Amino acid sequence: MTTRRAFLAGGAALASSTAVPVAAWAGAQGKTVLEAKEGTAQIAPAGYARTAIWGYDGGVPGPEIRLRQGDRLQRTFLNGLPQPSTVHWHGLRIDNAMDGVPGLTQQAVQPGQTFDYSFTAPDAGTYWYHAHERSTEQVARGLYGPLIVEEPEQPDVDREEVLVLDDWLLNPETAQLDPDYMARHDRSHAGRRGNLIVTNGRYDLSIPARRHERLRLRLINAANARIFELGLAGFEGWVLAEDGMPLAAPRKIAGTFLLGPGQRMDLFVDVVAEAGDMAHLVHVVDGEGLAQVSFPVQRDNSRTRRAPPTALPANPAMEISGLEAAQKARLHMEGGAMGRLQTAVLDGKERTFRQLVQANQFWSFNGTVGMTDTPLVAVDKGRAVRLEIFNDTVFPHAMHLHGMHFREVMTDGQFGPLRDTLLMIGGQNREIAFMADNPGDWLFHCHMLGHAASGMMTWVRVAA
Repeated sequence: MTTRRAFLAGGAALASSTAVPVAAWAGAQGKTVLEAKEGTAQIAPAGYARTAIWGYDGGVPGPEIRLRQGDRLQRTFLNGLPQPSTVHWHGLRIDNAMDGVPGLTQQAVQPGQTFDYSFTAPDAGTYWYHAHERSTEQVARGLYGPLIVEEPEQPDVDREEVLVLDDWLLNPETAQLDPDYMARHDRSHAGRRGNLIVTNGRYDLSIPARRHERLRLRLINAANARIFELGLAGFEGWVLAEDGMPLAAPRKIAGTFLLGPGQRMDLFVDVVAEAGDMAHLVHVVDGEGLAQVSFPVQRDNSRTRRAPPTALPANPAMEISGLEAAQKARLHMEGGAMGRLQTAVLDGKERTFRQLVQANQFWSFNGTVGMTDTPLVAVDKGRAVRLEIFNDTVFPHAMHLHGMHFREVMTDGQFGPLRDTLLMIGGQNREIAFMADNPGDWLFHCHMLGHAASGMMTWVRVAA
């Protein structure tokens, strides 16, 4: 790793030597470009300086990408940054070569270079895209955006709002990002957590609403490590989908709910606050409810309310079968501060925990830090997999599987909802099951991004 001063100096040189006029480049190539580049954004309140960020097309969040179920997404990624980068399309069941994981599905895109992403979106739902090279830094700098795949028929709502939740770790005097993306405390504890919480890049997002209006709120947690505890005020609401996958029946919201890093949730909410009052998406911090997003109620939308919503249409080919002959595996998660990890393999050698700390590596899967030469699971296409996961640490971890969705196998043998990211609290032992129906090498990692960078990564191989 270079020093910060050397990095900034080198970055300036790279930026000046590899700059490409995007409009001319796109016109010449006839392609739709998604460029990662430096920019600024008014993240902190008015009166503070604009924050230097890295963003897709220079903004944060990046541009909303919206298409219909079954349509093809085509983007030419142009890397205008001083570091290599890639784009991961989080939650989509796509071809392995398009998944955007450097070293596993593609080579990292070097500064000034391009990569063509092209795939069909088979599933309707709420997804997002983000950098997957040096993610702890690049996502923290702002390299993410919403990706929405619409159902063939629009559901019965008046309108929808896409809400990307994040937190930023800013210097309170300069409003600039804390540049220590490899801080040992963050990596060994709960991850990099910000001191300013925002939605869609704003700390004070306010969206006008009308009484008895029905909104679809698409929630995306793009934070490096923060788990959002959320609730509703002035709304009656239902959860319709988790991680893009529709629930079999809407779940009425009572009390608060959690949204871990990388997770998404689709809510249908009816405005029940009176005209002149406020409704809120509430963020609970240390038992206190704060406004994550405010909805000033301007007037009535109608005199009466709708009936409760019905379920969204299921996405195709999501059945899990053959569990009695499923291939079984176990993932033992260890490490971190206050953990019991004594030794683990790093770079092919057994290391003490003290040696791991010196290497700024803190977490292990099945006794190994980081990626292994052999996969956690190697399975033929079409076979079911049952994976037991033991979080033998004191911290929560949001475990994200690329390329496929899974269901939790509950203690009574019933299935939980389809997900691609499972939030596991310290000390929990849980089991998931999935159909290995998407050929390729797929990453499985903690989406507390500093945890992934300091050991919590493995992979699954599905043979064609």
